[in-house]
Amino acid sequence: MGLTVRFWGVRGSIACPLPRYMAFGGNTSCVEVHVGARRIVLDAGTGIRELGARFLEEGVREAVLLFTHTHWDHVNGFPFFGPAYREDRSFLIRAGHLRSAGGIREVLSGQMNQPMFPVPLEVMRARLAFEDFVAGESFALDGGITVRTAPLNHPNGATGYRIEAEGRSVCYVTDTEHHPGQPDANVLGLIEGADLVIYDSTYTDEEFGAKVGWGHSTWQEGARLCRQAGARRLAIFHHDPDHDDAFMDAVEKNAAAEWEGALAARENMVLAVE
Repeated sequence: MGLTVRFWGVRGSIACPLPRYMAFGGNTSCVEVHVGARRIVLDAGTGIRELGARFLEEGVREAVLLFTHTHWDHVNGFPFFGPAYREDRSFLIRAGHLRSAGGIREVLSGQMNQPMFPVPLEVMRARLAFEDFVAGESFALDGGITVRTAPLNHPNGATGYRIEAEGRSVCYVTDTEHHPGQPDANVLGLIEGADLVIYDSTYTDEEFGAKVGWGHSTWQEGARLCRQAGARRLAIFHHDPDHDDAFMDAVEKNAAAEWEGALAARENMVLAVE
């Protein structure tokens, strides 16, 4: 069946459509996981626009969208997700942090209300099913796919995901803030033995002290957690908008020297999980 990951948006906080960001990419968070013919989309930042165009080109008629949380950089591409306006498409949309706050449908609809956006959610003609759960729950998807979740340490809450199929696993752990010297037990439990961990590496350890309380982590903490959990690979993700290509080149080189399983995620990068 095969399991592959494609990065459509790797930036955090705000899109950066400038030449000095093009090597790594300027679109915000959106990751696609292929499990055979099944498509799972993680977050709907600005990267989901190009993903939607690819879905239309390839005739993809259904997918599952899983949201870590609903801060703007993870949802503001959703109104531009072209397949959602096609009545012959179906999408299951799930989130784990909003059950007590009105649910994922209300939040996505809210950002499309005037005067924020010119057309409402109801203009989307696809069959959209909205489901809320509580972070920490597990659930199954068609095709023998299991999804485990965990709560993350982020303002207003966030959810980490572990997608398992055919003995392979991909973890998506963004946005989350660590406590130096205190490995996050929720994250360690989620990523234990994972084949690939996509981790919030917004800052470096040197930058982190000035950013405490902002809800993000570092690539060094990602490497520490992966080594402790016995994970095989780390994808450095959610790049800070102040980190241009030159900065990210240095991060990737330093990370690879620190731990050979580390790499920096780039837009359009495809990783086979083997």
